[in-house]
Amino acid sequence: MFKKSLIGLALFAGAALSPALVAEESQQNWDLTPLYADWQQWQGQKADLEKQLERLLAYQGRLGQSADALADAMDLYYDLSKTLSQLYVYANLNADTDLRDSDNGAKRQSIAMLANTFNQASAFVNPELIALGEDKVMKLVDAEPRLAAYRFPLENILRGKAHTLAPAAEKILAAAGTVTSAPYSSYATFTNAELPWPEIELDGELVTLNQASYARFRSHPDREVRKQAFDNFFGTLSKYRRTIASLLDANVKADVFNARSRNHASALEAALSEDNIPVEVYSALVDTTNANLDTLQRYLKLRSRMLKLDDQGYFDIYPAVVKATGDYPIDRGIEMMLASLEPMGENYVNKIRTGLDQRWMDTYPKLGKRSGAYMSGSAYDVHPYVLMNYNDDYTSVSTLTHEWGHATHSVYANANQPYATAGYATFTAEIASTFQEHLLTDYALKNADDDNERLYYLGQTLEKFRQTFFRQTMFAEFERAIHEEVEKGQPLSDTRASAIYLDLLRRYHGHDQGVMTIDDAYGIEWAYVPHFYYNFYVYQYATSIAASAAFADEVLSGDKAAYDRYLNLLKAGGSDYPYDLVKRAGVDLASAAPYEAIFKRMNRLMDEMETILDRSEKL
Repeated sequence: MFKKSLIGLALFAGAALSPALVAEESQQNWDLTPLYADWQQWQGQKADLEKQLERLLAYQGRLGQSADALADAMDLYYDLSKTLSQLYVYANLNADTDLRDSDNGAKRQSIAMLANTFNQASAFVNPELIALGEDKVMKLVDAEPRLAAYRFPLENILRGKAHTLAPAAEKILAAAGTVTSAPYSSYATFTNAELPWPEIELDGELVTLNQASYARFRSHPDREVRKQAFDNFFGTLSKYRRTIASLLDANVKADVFNARSRNHASALEAALSEDNIPVEVYSALVDTTNANLDTLQRYLKLRSRMLKLDDQGYFDIYPAVVKATGDYPIDRGIEMMLASLEPMGENYVNKIRTGLDQRWMDTYPKLGKRSGAYMSGSAYDVHPYVLMNYNDDYTSVSTLTHEWGHATHSVYANANQPYATAGYATFTAEIASTFQEHLLTDYALKNADDDNERLYYLGQTLEKFRQTFFRQTMFAEFERAIHEEVEKGQPLSDTRASAIYLDLLRRYHGHDQGVMTIDDAYGIEWAYVPHFYYNFYVYQYATSIAASAAFADEVLSGDKAAYDRYLNLLKAGGSDYPYDLVKRAGVDLASAAPYEAIFKRMNRLMDEMETILDRSEKL
C-alpha cells in the first residue's frame, strides 16, 4: 500500500525533452527544506525506518490478538508508509531537478529498494487479516476508536479474500515485483539509451531522430518535413520490432501471471479490482466511443479544411490548425489560471496562491532537469510539489492549470482525511486536474479579443479532447486486445501487435471513409507508447476528462449543490472506492451518458469553429 508519489500530465508518449535553459530566479525554484533540511537529515530518517521494519514483523501472527494489538500494528504500518513516502518525494524531486547527478539518482533507487523491502515485510498483513475473517476484524474495529481511521482500508483488504494467497505465497509475489517489472525497465533502457536512432537532415538541420526530436518535428508546418520525421522514426522502430514485441509480450504475460495467480478471470478485471472499479466502466467507455467515432472524424475533416489538405495523412495529425496570437509568460499564465478558477471561490483559489508564494513549484526548464510536468503529493505532513517546464506558450498555461488541479486535490484530501485514506486513485486524480482545464478553456474563450484568438482556443480544446479522450480510448482498446490474445494462449508477435494497432488506427481515424489515410508502416506506433506497460492505466485519462467536463458544466452554471458535491469529492481523498465517490458526486462512468456528453460538447465547439470560419471566408 505504498502510495504513488507522482501524478503527471502523461498523455503524449515520448514528449519532447525540455530546452536546456537555466532559471536563475530562486522564487521559481521549489523549496524542498520543508521536507528535510539536507541529505544528512534524510539519511538519518531512512536509517531509522530500516530499523523500524523489524518492529512491523513482530506483529506477524498477533493481529487478531486484541483490538489494541491491531491498532498498534496499523498505526506502525501507516507511520512507516508515511515516512517512506516523504523519503521518496525528497529523493525523487532532487533527482529530477538534475538527472545528471548520479548520486541523487542512486538515492532515489535506494528508496525504491527500501519500498520493496517494506512490501515484503508487510506481506503478512493482508492474508492474516483475511484469515481472521470479516466478523472478527470488524468487531475489533468497533471496539477500538483508534481503528476508525482504518475502517475503509481494512474493509478493502477483506474484499480481496478471493484474490489473496497464503502468507508465504504473498511474500513470493511481493519479491517477484522486481522480476515482473523488468520488461518495462528493459524497454525504457533500450528505447531511451541504446536504440541507435538515425541522424538525418530535417528542415536544413542535422538531427538525431529520437523520441524528443520526433515530437518536435511531427508538428512541423511543412508536410514534407513531418512526413520525413514520421517515416524515418517509425521506420527505425520497425527495424527493432521483434525485440520490442518480445518485451511487450513479456510484460503482458506478467500481467496475466499476476491475475491468474490471484484467481482473477482476466488481467483487465485484476487491474480494475485494485480500486474496485467495475469492468462495465471500461466497456462503456470503449463501446460508446466506437459508436461515436463520427465526432472524431468530423474534427479531423475540420482540421483538413483549416490546413487546406486534400489528402490528409496520419502525419498531418499534430500541426496546430491556428497559430498562437501571443506569448504567455509565467505571470500571465498564473493570472489566467487564477482568474479562471474564480467560480470555485476565494478559499479554493487562495490554496494555490499559498503554494505559489511558498515555492511549491519548480517552474522553468534547466540543464539536466526532467522533462514534462507532474505533481508530487505524497508528503502528507508537508504539502504537494509541482514540477513544470514552462515555455511561455498556451500549452504551458494549460499544463500549469492541470498540475495545480492535482495539487489542490491533495491539499483538500490531506486536510480532510487521515493519512490512511488521504491518498486517492488515478481514477479520481485526473478528474481534479482536467476539471481546472475545463474552467481555463471557458475563461479563455470568454475573454478572447477576436475571432482569431477564439479559433486558437477552440482548436487547442478540440485537440485536447482528441488526444486525451479518443487517443487514450484507442490505447485502452489496444491494451485490452493484446491481453486477450495472451490469455487465449496466442503469442504476441510484432506482426500481430501491428495488425491489431493498425486496424484500430484506421477505424478511429476514418481510413476506409477517406477521412485520413493511415499507411501500413504506421501500424508500428504501438512500439513507441510506454503506456502499454502500465497495466490498464490509460483508460482513466478518458473517463476522467468525461467526468470533469460534467462537473465543470454544473459548477459554471452556478449549481451550488453540484459545487458542494465536487468539493466533497476532493475532500474524500481515498476514503471510499473511486467509482463510488464519482457516482456519489453525480457522474456514473459505467453508463454511456458522460461519454455522450463529451461528443455533444465537441460538436458544439466545432459548430462555433465552423461559424467563425464561414464568416471569415466571406470577408
